[in-house]
Amino acid sequence: MDTAVRHDDVNDAGGTPAAAPPAGIPSPAAPPGAVPRGGATVHRALIARQVEEQITARFPVGRRLRVLDVALRDGRQALPLARAGHEVTGLETDPELVGAVRRALELEPEGIRERTRIVPGDSRSTGAHFQPGSFDVVLCHGVLAPGDEPGPLLAGLGRVLAPDGLLSLVVPNTGAAALRPGLAGDWEGVLERLAPDPGERPLRREALSAALEGMSTPVRQWYGVGVFTGDDAPLPADGQGERLLSAEERAGRTDPYRSVAALLHLCAVRG
Repeated sequence: MDTAVRHDDVNDAGGTPAAAPPAGIPSPAAPPGAVPRGGATVHRALIARQVEEQITARFPVGRRLRVLDVALRDGRQALPLARAGHEVTGLETDPELVGAVRRALELEPEGIRERTRIVPGDSRSTGAHFQPGSFDVVLCHGVLAPGDEPGPLLAGLGRVLAPDGLLSLVVPNTGAAALRPGLAGDWEGVLERLAPDPGERPLRREALSAALEGMSTPVRQWYGVGVFTGDDAPLPADGQGERLLSAEERAGRTDPYRSVAALLHLCAVRG
């Protein structure tokens, strides 16, 4: 039975169109005018492909999935999944972004609007909004930053994830933070990143994997995003763009290249 709820259970927030989201937000192709646009970028396209790969590998074709995007922002990540037939819930604190996505939804067909829900709230308060096991897929992209304590956020996400559900987590690769300034010849930047603030908590892949393992949500696959394009850049529209993505995709799943990418994409499955 279709249990989707309409997006209009959220008060109209108004506001201005959203700015381009931080790195780590996929932007699959969509009909003109259907979603606020800043242009496809390399990192967004890579993450979108990786999410699609994981969904295709883990769920039957044609199954309507319950998806939670804990950082809705301008909807680039959520709306394509709603267009694909899934029930999508977006969590967002910024009323201007909520308003922008609601306006974008008004341009969508009725079925897509009915499958999309927007909930005002913080990514770290999922337990206050949703029942345990509410979602088949949870997307947490660009939420955790260096210095954050990931435990409470991950525990909340694991709680709302259904058994055999997929958690997609994208974080900055702090373990290779000195590489980009080094390639640019910024030696002061290199030394600064090689000797970080001792009070700053880095986002290490091994520590995140161990935390997820302890929550019975082990990492089944991880990718590097931005091995050769450390700074997210617009995706070329010609054949060069596809060659770039092919090179990044292969490197992003191959050691040792993926270990020095700008972002890490961890895909975990709830036991």
